[in-house]
Amino acid sequence: MENNIYKTPLSGRYASSEMNYLWSSNKKYSTWRKLWIALAKTEQELGIDITDEQIKEMEENIENIDYEVVAKREAECRHDVMAHVYEFGTKCPNAKPIIHLGATSCYVTDNTDVILMSEALELIKQKLILVIRKSKKLCF
Repeated sequence: MENNIYKTPLSGRYASSEMNYLWSSNKKYSTWRKLWIALAKTEQELGIDITDEQIKEMEENIENIDYEVVAKREAECRHDVMAHVYEFGTKCPNAKPIIHLGATSCYVTDNTDVILMSEALELIKQKLILVIRKSKKLCF
């Protein structure tokens, strides 16, 4: 549960549960995994030797993150992305050789930031629409 919530003094007072989830560890790292799957599918389409079974194995483990393994590996390698590549590989032994294949760390970190910002702005837009609709009803 603790990895489903973005923690900051402001989040407890002002952020919605939806917004807290958008910035949580689980959302962030499952998005990394979705990006690795998208990368593998694209590389497969381009002719790289990646099997459907490897992709399926990754898809079946999107939410299956062991944060203790990640923390231990990150302490050893001092690299968050590589710690998650390693941990994902423990869940997906057949896909291990192709996880993050040919990508830089920025592939997952930067794209995840853009995806989460986009989702956060969409959430703000939806909530603003509700406020505007309610205020129109009160004014007229």
